[in-house]
Amino acid sequence: MATYDSTSAYYATGYSQFFLDTMTNRPIPKETDDRIMLINTTYQYRPDLLAFDLYDTAELWWVFYQRNPNTLTAPPLDFKAGVQIYLPKITTLRSVLGF
Repeated sequence: MATYDSTSAYYATGYSQFFLDTMTNRPIPKETDDRIMLINTTYQYRPDLLAFDLYDTAELWWVFYQRNPNTLTAPPLDFKAGVQIYLPKITTLRSVLGF
């Protein structure tokens, strides 16, 4: 059985010998001091680049979708310039994801 790292979107999703089970979401809580960002052209369609710049790992790209479920629904096509999103703090991610 495969084991996913705690930073993976699939960490809580079951796995059998042949396939992943239905995805189990890992919600990122809303914090009153989360930063707000207007996505610019540097990060358009590239949540992995923003995750790398903020958290030093591209593997956390999916947290933007979990933190902004009403704004971001179709990765990565809706991650485009002019869209306003909330950015979770690294301390929140460490606490919730356990890394």
